[in-house]
Amino acid sequence: MTAPAIPSALRPRRPLAARVLPSSLFYGWWITLGCGLVLLVCVGIGFYVLPIFLGPLQDEHGWSNLAVSGATGLYFSVSGLTSATIGPIVDRRGPIGFLAAGTVLLGLSLAAVGLVSELWQLYLVYVVMAVAFSMASNVGTTSIMTRWWIHRRAQAMSVAFSFISVGGAVFAPIGTGLIESGGISRAAPVLGTVVVAVALPVTLVVLVWDPAQMGLQPDNGTAPAPRRFHVDLASQYRTWTRAQAARTRPFWAMMIGFMVVLLCQVGFLAHQVAFLTERFDSAAVGATAIGTAAIGSAVARLVVGTFADNVDKRLLTVILVLAQAASVFALVLTDNLLANYALVLVFGFTMGNIFMMQSLLVGEIFGIPSFGSIFGITAAASQVAGGVGPVLVGALESWSGGYTTPFVVTAAMTALASLVLLEARPLS
Repeated sequence: MTAPAIPSALRPRRPLAARVLPSSLFYGWWITLGCGLVLLVCVGIGFYVLPIFLGPLQDEHGWSNLAVSGATGLYFSVSGLTSATIGPIVDRRGPIGFLAAGTVLLGLSLAAVGLVSELWQLYLVYVVMAVAFSMASNVGTTSIMTRWWIHRRAQAMSVAFSFISVGGAVFAPIGTGLIESGGISRAAPVLGTVVVAVALPVTLVVLVWDPAQMGLQPDNGTAPAPRRFHVDLASQYRTWTRAQAARTRPFWAMMIGFMVVLLCQVGFLAHQVAFLTERFDSAAVGATAIGTAAIGSAVARLVVGTFADNVDKRLLTVILVLAQAASVFALVLTDNLLANYALVLVFGFTMGNIFMMQSLLVGEIFGIPSFGSIFGITAAASQVAGGVGPVLVGALESWSGGYTTPFVVTAAMTALASLVLLEARPLS
């Protein structure tokens, strides 16, 4: 394997961590751990706390479910548009600057949620927070991981992405406890401080965009044993423009398929706390459900990561999507507490892996040099659609008087999306 040339905009880099950490371990694993820690706080808080804020924002300010859901929807839409904007820049200049600036801005905007008193202020803060969230997480970390790993990409990403679920399992109950003891005005600044305190030092001291900057190669220069399914090495260094990618069937299969899946997934996640709190008349049940889904997501990612490099990622994605649709539909049909926890756990199994599979499919089909550009636009579409999800579910809940109709609709849409994703085949 021959390492690609260092991008002209970047110079060789040897971060402080590389000077003190054991050199006997390939630095790609320290990169994996570093990306995981950034995701732990930036996504573990920036994603999982939004459902926790939904009810208290209504209660503290007298705003409607639809009004607050609209802010959540705007958050995901703006985050997606930001991903599309920064993707090509990341391909040219790398993501470290975006990660550092986004981390600081995310922490500040999270803290500001505790200061809002008018609905327009909430929308403004959520817009800023959405831009910061996109800068500090998705495109940047996946761009780094895609460059450091090729043949063991799924295994490494499963480790890094599992930190997201751990973040959700840890910070959802912490956030709930802080809100119960002092309201959002106490919870939001504390959570914002945690984001900056953890992610900023890791970004500056540990992360390196491209292994070539350290004189290293992806996978430490090792090739896998022959297997039925593998990543074509030559395709990994092909450069694509967005226009070229848009003329392929896999591009649109991923674009449309993940748009629908994320719309339904985020719509469910944004309302599951309210749904379960209402069903069992207990806020603790809703918060525990978030932690349960997060734990399931972490465990399932690690399990899937052990074999995903050796299987057809397209078919694996379809299976996960169908399982997600089935778990939501079954949740509507039963109100037994233990059964509900079990189904939320199944949803968690699929949730994190679907997010990871989107990155893996883009990396496998469109390769490394254009990953930020292609993943940025597909992630943007998914996140914009995800922004519609909470609004759609909120509107259907208001119209129907309950969550049965919106969740049945989203489960059916998710199942249909699996048929579209069947067309996301690697290009020959």
